[in-house]
Amino acid sequence: MRIALDAFGSDSAPYPEIEGAVQAIKEDLCREVILVGDEEILSLQLSKYFYDPARISIVHASQRIEMGDSAAASVRSKRDSSMVRAIALHKEGRADVAISAGNTGAMMSASLITLGRMKNVLRPAIAAVFPTQIGHEIILDIGANVDCNAQNLMQFAVMGSKYYEFFFKVENPKVSLLNVGEESAKGNTMSKESYRLMSESKDINFIGNIEGKDVLSGITDVIVCDGFVGNVMLKTIEGVGFSIFEILKEQINKDWIAKLGAMLSYPVYSYIKKKLDHTEYGGALLVGLNGISVVSHGRSNAKAIKNAIRFAARIAESGFVENTRDYFERL
Repeated sequence: MRIALDAFGSDSAPYPEIEGAVQAIKEDLCREVILVGDEEILSLQLSKYFYDPARISIVHASQRIEMGDSAAASVRSKRDSSMVRAIALHKEGRADVAISAGNTGAMMSASLITLGRMKNVLRPAIAAVFPTQIGHEIILDIGANVDCNAQNLMQFAVMGSKYYEFFFKVENPKVSLLNVGEESAKGNTMSKESYRLMSESKDINFIGNIEGKDVLSGITDVIVCDGFVGNVMLKTIEGVGFSIFEILKEQINKDWIAKLGAMLSYPVYSYIKKKLDHTEYGGALLVGLNGISVVSHGRSNAKAIKNAIRFAARIAESGFVENTRDYFERL
């Protein structure tokens, strides 16, 4: 498996990308990593590591898309950016996957322009793997489409179901629609129409609406929503998780009894932290495209990049993209 990695995407680039690539090769997570970016800088930093030079190569790119750049405009004006070049390598068949921890909007725009939508897919979506109390679930869309209609959500449901089926090897995964209540009559016009379409579809195992309080309960496998709601939910969950650990830390430091209790409970805290750690998967998949584009968090460290490579290679090997493309072409 050949991975094209935008080496100048993350906030701390290129250091997490380089170290993550070296770790991925040492752990044999893929066959080759192609680092895309300023060749002089990458060569100098790579020289500090011991690795198999036959499995990490560099493709020069003279530009970089910044986090504050306009998504569509930067893709058009920075055609030699590390992000655009990484996706182009995938399009040309020189890489099986493209990964970037850069500007999410630009990654979506560049992937859509370069790879194109699958036939009959109305809108691609960003799908993220979330931890739950009893396993994992996939939530989409988490930011690509802030305005959706019922047909868009229906297609998200199909893509999410196939993603879960192929990635986690689970047949007939349960699909839910995020809504303000569990009853079919709840929600706005779009929610009600989406509920009708999903309940009538024979291509998904739709189990009904799910409320926000049950998102991490594990009662479903796939949660469908528009990108506006999904993005707000994602950032709320991230913020709540961070705040809980900060509050615990503050209280533990107040007296020695609390510190003693924390020491005894360390295995529990460690487990919770690992379960909620976004670096465990390292990225979200852009579904509905003729290829595999994975976008990682801008704050990604080397561990997150390494796991994004593991994640992307696993998607490429699963057959998800090929099966989903065949499904939509038959529509």
